[in-house]
Amino acid sequence: MSENIRSATTAAPREEVVLERRYRATVQELWDLWTTKEGFESWWAPEGARTRVHVIEARPDGELRYDMIAETPKLIAAMHEQGLPTSHVERARFSVFQPLERLVLRLMIDFVPGIEPYESTIVVDFSASGEWACMVVTLMPMHDEAFTLMAKRGLASQLENIDELLRGRGQ
Repeated sequence: MSENIRSATTAAPREEVVLERRYRATVQELWDLWTTKEGFESWWAPEGARTRVHVIEARPDGELRYDMIAETPKLIAAMHEQGLPTSHVERARFSVFQPLERLVLRLMIDFVPGIEPYESTIVVDFSASGEWACMVVTLMPMHDEAFTLMAKRGLASQLENIDELLRGRGQ
């Protein structure tokens, strides 16, 4: 069971996106979803896609490399419409790695036509309160407002995967 606490952003492209979730789970369970191959693959892809992890070095400055693969006709069509690839290798690194407390992922955005490659930052903070674990995910602004909004929607979809996954475990 999860409880969506807050989903906040503004229209300005320089605003962060903050998504907060509470789960009847342990912080360790949430941490493992971010730091293990099986965990990451089980939820990271937005609706209509899947993730295949090649490398996940769960440590400070550790590498994360995975394929993001669009699978449904609807998502494939949307990707084509935006001029984005339907499958691509994504690279990231754990720039901050404080076990069971905080992760900072720096994802390389190098697949957007006409946009110079840059790093996108996701900060994840974990905490516990009784039988609940809290996860606050902050996405820093992307190169423009539209892409930030698209990333927010994708991240929200991915977090819904965690909701379903934990619900399936009887959480």
